[in-house]
Amino acid sequence: MQQTRHRVVVLALPGVVPFELGIPAKAFGLAYGPDGNRLYEVLTCTPDGRPVQTSEDFSIAVEHDARVIATADTLIVAAVKDPIGGGDPLFEPVAAALAQLRPGTRLVSICTASFVLAAAGLLDGRPATTHWAHSKRFRELYPRTPLDPDVLYVDDDDVLTSAGAAAGMDLCLHLIRRDHGSEVANQVARFCVVPPWRDGGQAQYIARPVPDDSGSDTAGAREWALQELHRPIQLAELAARAGMSVRTFSRRFLAETGQTPGQWLTAQRLELARRLLESSDLPVDQVAERAGFGSASSMRQHLAAAIGVSPAAYRRTFQGRNRALTHRQPMNTGG
Repeated sequence: MQQTRHRVVVLALPGVVPFELGIPAKAFGLAYGPDGNRLYEVLTCTPDGRPVQTSEDFSIAVEHDARVIATADTLIVAAVKDPIGGGDPLFEPVAAALAQLRPGTRLVSICTASFVLAAAGLLDGRPATTHWAHSKRFRELYPRTPLDPDVLYVDDDDVLTSAGAAAGMDLCLHLIRRDHGSEVANQVARFCVVPPWRDGGQAQYIARPVPDDSGSDTAGAREWALQELHRPIQLAELAARAGMSVRTFSRRFLAETGQTPGQWLTAQRLELARRLLESSDLPVDQVAERAGFGSASSMRQHLAAAIGVSPAAYRRTFQGRNRALTHRQPMNTGG
């Protein structure tokens, strides 16, 4: 007798991002048991069953309306272009759709869809994540949700949230692994030509622009320090560059940057190390020397603490183009 498939319902809202919308159907649709039977059934719906405009220049038509949510074992809300805040006119039909949920249904959001779950009160007191670029707004709107913007996904038992874009695939693979084990999840990953597990979190992908320092009392000292990162820099040197006492400089520095001079220097060394790992083939010990860490061991510790990966793993991620050119592997073209 064939076992009932786990039903995954994907909710597509106006402004849905097509890439993220397609991830659940692809991942769960490729999960097969040892008997060759599919393990999941994936259905896609909109609040009223009508086509929705995507974030791009086309609409998507679906076969189901929100009533199918009442039959879901897992509900996945796909990412939307603009995060939905409380009071958005769009939220009324979304709330009506989510009202179809049965108790015990597993809830999943991909990327900015965490805003939808939070606006519905479904993330109150629950740890969650979202795309790093929207983390500040999320915290402002939903302070009752403990947000971790540095991870690829958060698994809080029956409520799971993912970071941006491809992290939705990481979360779907995690769910398959949780439901049916690593062998099934690895098979899906191979067919999709993606790693079954990624090192680190989304912290390694966060862009940190250099702020405009015009008019800042400590800007000149910081500009000088950026040219001297290869060597030890003493607090007294920085203060002298700014023409201040160490105590005054430290107070002004913290007020202007939100960091102590030591914290700021470490952050700048990390940014330099990341750029060198991405753009050069320098050995790790030379990268550490140029970034002022003194040793490769010290740099590894700081990099792991900041973004959760080793220098080698970071370089593999951001210099993948080199490996693609020099290390070609047979590819299953069926996906």
